[in-house]
Amino acid sequence: MYPRPMIDYLVYFHSFRDYFECHEVLEDYWKEDGQKNKLWVGFIQLAVAMYHHRRNNFVGAEKLLAQALKIFEQENKQLGKLGFETNQFINLLKDRQTEIKTGLPYSSLALPIESKDVLEECIKKSQENGVIWGDKNRKIGHEIIHKHKLRDRTAIIAERKEQLKKKRGL
Repeated sequence: MYPRPMIDYLVYFHSFRDYFECHEVLEDYWKEDGQKNKLWVGFIQLAVAMYHHRRNNFVGAEKLLAQALKIFEQENKQLGKLGFETNQFINLLKDRQTEIKTGLPYSSLALPIESKDVLEECIKKSQENGVIWGDKNRKIGHEIIHKHKLRDRTAIIAERKEQLKKKRGL
């Protein structure tokens, strides 16, 4: 069975172009997944790289995309099992990496989904949410571009402090 959070990720990635939410839905799933699957980390890093690129943080985008690309190259069989055209996927990210290194401005990206079932599910979920799958012309507002600055992070900060206390044995 295809993981529901991955469908959500793909809809946020291709329809909403909301990379912050891509990160959120997949990070929650990754934390729940007892295996801590590296492939999920790659997708999380890809979303954050896209978020940084759109905000003209080329250093952050380049660093995270390089890390994601390394994972995708190592986990290419698993990437294929998720319904992606592996070679095209990796080449697309290498091309994006070059664009970032040369300072080209952000443009939306369409991940090469090979599985018709996955694609149909994503299109259906997009329609249910009132958005168009793969809409490259979708207007992206300030609330999505700068989402990390606009969210209440009180719970996140408290959780980090708690984890730090546990780590230090306090």
